[in-house]
Amino acid sequence: MRVLLVYAHPLGDCLNAEIKSIVEASLVTAGHEVDLIDLYADGFDPVLTRRERQTYFDDPFERGDRAAEYARRLMASEGLVFIFPTWSMGPPAILKGFFDRVFGPDVSFRMDADGLLHANLRHISKAAAIVTYGRERPILWWFGDPPRRLIKRWLKWFLAPGAQVLFLGLYGLHKPSVSGTKRFLYKVSRVMAKF
Repeated sequence: MRVLLVYAHPLGDCLNAEIKSIVEASLVTAGHEVDLIDLYADGFDPVLTRRERQTYFDDPFERGDRAAEYARRLMASEGLVFIFPTWSMGPPAILKGFFDRVFGPDVSFRMDADGLLHANLRHISKAAAIVTYGRERPILWWFGDPPRRLIKRWLKWFLAPGAQVLFLGLYGLHKPSVSGTKRFLYKVSRVMAKF
């Protein structure tokens, strides 16, 4: 399976980077072809431009060059994995901008003559997100855990009917547990080996 792996963290020597290495190695060992997008390393501009907004519902939507390249790679994938930290109760701005600029018309959805939206990533049958949090799970639950909803509800709508959508969250990193982190990393490697 061709898996698009989208990584959104500015540091190369952090827990998220370790997760990325584990995920990539596990997927390759399982026989998948991995296409890695490292948004910060690529210098991706998350800002939806004036021209992109003006042409958003035109045929075609005029994405910037980098966003159009990412859209092509997304359309060529069969699986999708995101790795990101939670900042201000959501994904980093660079990942939100990735969704704004790449997951647009004729990629994640298409619009019919009546203005109804139809999911367009039906070729993707599996997706996952591995997300780190500073706060504990009960606090995130009280706030509705926006990253979990983003992946398990919003993203799932665009994918194949019955697509498997996994969410692995590591909570409580403001007071980290070495043993808890090791258990989580082991779980990530096991889950991705079966992806």
